[in-house]
Amino acid sequence: MYQQMIFVNLAVSDLDTSKKFFSELGYTINPQFTDDNCAAVVISDTIVAMLLSKQRYAEFTKKEIADSTKTSEVLLCLSAESREKVDELCDRAVAAGGTSLGEAQDYGTMYGRAFDDPDGHTWEVMWMDPAAVQG
Repeated sequence: MYQQMIFVNLAVSDLDTSKKFFSELGYTINPQFTDDNCAAVVISDTIVAMLLSKQRYAEFTKKEIADSTKTSEVLLCLSAESREKVDELCDRAVAAGGTSLGEAQDYGTMYGRAFDDPDGHTWEVMWMDPAAVQG
């Protein structure tokens, strides 16, 4: 069966800072799709974040590029296998230069936290109780 992939394209101010940030979260940079203006961050087998310099990003759109430190352009949500993994990833993000976005949200069967990366893109990390999902 074909597994559809998603390539999330994000404009970044400093490509080296962004590559370092995502590497410190435990993700790998695919050198085959990385150059001086972009980097492919492999999040999973089906999720890749394409970090693009603002100059490269502008080649793909006629719209003004949002200043993600001032406006919300997207909310990205990643699943986690446990509450502990939610905390682990968010804590690593803050230690690597990201910004925590408040307290954890705990709904019993759902638990999540959020952070902004160095460019202000918001990443949520969410765990859902598998029994609740099935039921």
